[in-house]
Amino acid sequence: MDGERGFIILVYILLLAGLAILFVGGELLVRGAVGAARGLGISPLLIGITLVGFGTSTPELFASVKAALADSPGIAIGNVVGSNIANILLILGITALLAPIAILRDSFRRDGAVMLGATALVGAVLLRDHIGRWMGLFFIALLAAYLVHCYFSEKSGRIESQHAAEAAVIEPVRGPIWRPIFLAILGLAGVIFGARLLVEAAIELAVMSGVSETVIGVSIVAVGTSLPELAASVSAALRRHGDIAIGNILGSNIFNLLFILGATAIIRPLSVPAEILQLDYWVMAGASILLVLVAYTGWQIVRREAVLFLLLYAGYMTLLFWPPAQTLLGVQ
Repeated sequence: MDGERGFIILVYILLLAGLAILFVGGELLVRGAVGAARGLGISPLLIGITLVGFGTSTPELFASVKAALADSPGIAIGNVVGSNIANILLILGITALLAPIAILRDSFRRDGAVMLGATALVGAVLLRDHIGRWMGLFFIALLAAYLVHCYFSEKSGRIESQHAAEAAVIEPVRGPIWRPIFLAILGLAGVIFGARLLVEAAIELAVMSGVSETVIGVSIVAVGTSLPELAASVSAALRRHGDIAIGNILGSNIFNLLFILGATAIIRPLSVPAEILQLDYWVMAGASILLVLVAYTGWQIVRREAVLFLLLYAGYMTLLFWPPAQTLLGVQ
């Protein structure tokens, strides 16, 4: 019994360690990469579109790839779906509770439409029960087209430069060029190692608790890999830059759907767990539609809407972990 208890404690320690290393590694990677790019004279707009977006998505990427390679598609896909749900309901809820979030209309119309389109596309693919390499390549190609469109629309001034503003709020790394490069490499190593710890501990936790890997993926793993977005959004809210917070969330959700799922499927094609289509995908789609509706009603997210987001997220977590709620709604 003592040995079993000790193993359970060890699994939780490894889970928390994986989350912590993943978070710190993601922060170092983004700050280091952005600092190196600034040192090399790369424009803030290009930094915001590429490095910030890719950097904040590296925890999701390595966690999903590691899960796919470990034959755990529930964690690989659940991580993406759960991260998008957490980004909208949990992170935007917390952020708007701290300070109302103003929304830039033109950039939201563009990015909100792309997020909804990507959500619908992923849903259609998930219904096929399989995400293959060619579909992964198609997702990556769509993301590349979106990034090119963002670059030229913001560079021309047709849409206010949301991405340049996102890059501007990242704390720069001071010193010679080797320092941010070293931090970026260190951060990447941390993300890889943290993702390995997190996924392996999550798989063990699912086995021990009798909860499916998909549930662990859309909850614990998803929230853990979304910590960089939470830190960035809360920081933006405290500085009264709520528009940057929502731009960060929209960009993250688009990256998750097209880049994380696409890259993971290229490395290892994914079978789709039935649970994802029973509940989780529809919660993600509903949260995405709700965000767009809330935005269009007043072009801001105020505290009462933040409370609604948080209550909905609490309800979703209750549905995942409380069997009577699953039975009541017919979700198993």
